[in-house]
Amino acid sequence: MSPNGSDLPLRPKGVGGTPKPRRATRRKLLQALTAGLVLATATGCTYKDFPRLGMPTPTTEEAPRILSLWQGSWAAALATGVLVWGLILWSAMFHRRSRTKVEVPPQTRYNMPIEALYTVVPIIIVSVLFYFTARDESKLLSLEKKPDVTVNVVGFQWSWGFNYIEKVPGSTGDAKKDPNLAAIPTRFVDQFPANAGGVYEVGTPGTRNPQTGNPGPTLWLPKGKTVRFVLTSRDVIHDFWVVPFLMKQDVIPGHTNAFQVTPNKEGTFMGKCAELCGVDHSRMLFNVKVVSPERYEQHLKDLAKKGQTGYIPAGIAQTSHEKNRETNNL
Repeated sequence: MSPNGSDLPLRPKGVGGTPKPRRATRRKLLQALTAGLVLATATGCTYKDFPRLGMPTPTTEEAPRILSLWQGSWAAALATGVLVWGLILWSAMFHRRSRTKVEVPPQTRYNMPIEALYTVVPIIIVSVLFYFTARDESKLLSLEKKPDVTVNVVGFQWSWGFNYIEKVPGSTGDAKKDPNLAAIPTRFVDQFPANAGGVYEVGTPGTRNPQTGNPGPTLWLPKGKTVRFVLTSRDVIHDFWVVPFLMKQDVIPGHTNAFQVTPNKEGTFMGKCAELCGVDHSRMLFNVKVVSPERYEQHLKDLAKKGQTGYIPAGIAQTSHEKNRETNNL
């Protein structure tokens, strides 16, 4: 061996005695990454073609929209992750320091195209996610359709009450004039059925569903009917969440929220308070029983026979600030 190592074998040569080119390999890797992104983002699949990614099976007509948004967010995150991981691996594999070269590689500064790229692309990603979220939220919170059934959900420490605002045989009164419902804004009261005496169900943390033994009171709903939930609180902020509805909304004292769903599967489902509301928050559970419209009507009659007619107090009256806000938005 010579002192300067000149007799050591040279590195492998490519065709024609030149080093193997890396451009072809890099080009193929970039093409593979691009193809992967296209396959992940450009397919016209529905929510049924993807796994639910931790979400329960939807049980309302509106829930698939939420599930589709959830899956789309995951697909966008996966595509972004594949791109980032691919670029990291590409840099680590093809831009590592050569064993035969010791000089510092060329340094790049103020590359405007690259800087513009990593500024514009995140803005585009956030804008697309914002568009789909705003579009679906607007649709899900729309109250334009007149409901078939209206239920006033009352949250209180530490359980739930349900006012069924319906015309029920054996129950006299008028929901539009009932003082127990005075906390509900006029825009909801005006759409209550005329002369709706109503019935109610109220629970305690120790209440249990007689069929399943699950804790909490049971809210009955008719399958295939549009149900409007008018949410009011007596004390602090709660959150009304029926898990397989994939929809929840805050129950705020002095401010009335509302949303509508159309249950399309019969069964008994679990619900809970999704807002930390105090020491016994974990006990604020309830059940939702979706049945046929005929059985639902019979249940209301059974409540009337038990003497559970009229309405329980809906909650804290709407604040002046909220009344002014709603008046200005009309």
